[in-house]
Amino acid sequence: MKGNFKELINGDKAVLVDFSAEWCGPCKMQSPILKELAGEMKGKLRIIKIDVDKNPAIAAQYQVRGVPTLILFRNGEAIWRQSGVASKPQLMQIISRHLES
Repeated sequence: MKGNFKELINGDKAVLVDFSAEWCGPCKMQSPILKELAGEMKGKLRIIKIDVDKNPAIAAQYQVRGVPTLILFRNGEAIWRQSGVASKPQLMQIISRHLES
């Protein structure tokens, strides 16, 4: 992972963190959805991927028990989280709602 995780989530832009693992089938399904989302939300949202096997301390800090787990951060605070695969329409709705507030 490039950069310091705290710095990445403390920026003024919302950050969606994808906690995943290379061996995880559902994570592989989530990945293209997040790529599409990143293209559509460019400038409004940053998406980063954290491999839980390579970054166990970060996964433990945010109590990630299963993968994929998505956590939306704003100004360093977790404002939404979900475990399991999320569809693009679902993510667009959730992110839009949290970015407006």
